[in-house]
Amino acid sequence: MFYRCVRSLVRAFFRLFFRWEVYGSHHLPSTGGVVLASNHVSYLDPPLMGCAVERPVHFMAKKELFDIPLLGRLIRGLNAFPVQRGVADRKAIRQAMEWLRNGEVVGIFPEGTRGNGKTLLKAQPGSVLLAVKAGVPIVPMAITGAEKVIPAGKRFPRPVKIKVFVGEPIDFPVDQRGLSREVLEEYSQLVMERIDELRSQAVSIA
Repeated sequence: MFYRCVRSLVRAFFRLFFRWEVYGSHHLPSTGGVVLASNHVSYLDPPLMGCAVERPVHFMAKKELFDIPLLGRLIRGLNAFPVQRGVADRKAIRQAMEWLRNGEVVGIFPEGTRGNGKTLLKAQPGSVLLAVKAGVPIVPMAITGAEKVIPAGKRFPRPVKIKVFVGEPIDFPVDQRGLSREVLEEYSQLVMERIDELRSQAVSIA
């Protein structure tokens, strides 16, 4: 209930202030575990991803945020769970796997850090590895315009137009022997290519 109420309020804000539009949200399967993978250009990306689809999305958030009393309680209520950055946080990985195997949606930004909105960064293999181990598809997503909300040298957000594109699910074959680094990189590159294809739609939609 809390998640849905907050999402409704944030959606209204996005429509009024950013005139945001969402395309292809029907591509997200209505049931079953899914990794929702998007490019990363802004601090707004997690709420944009969560508001773009109807199903609740679970996010990894850096552990330090949960140490802030009010903020920690808020983001937990919005389906975030802590991850320790810079190391292989097995606890966070287990939590993500649990959500996926329970039929939930886990949101991930494969680039691992924010880009400039012009070119995509090389994907980290974590999103593909999670999807393959949990036996779930990856749904690509592209966010455009959010990188212009607070450009370099500006303090206050600008009312720029934001568009979100959701693509068709990508299914990966399950290899019980485990995936090689080369195969993981190949699959990760495929995800980024699909995200880039979605970004290109923004040019054709005025």
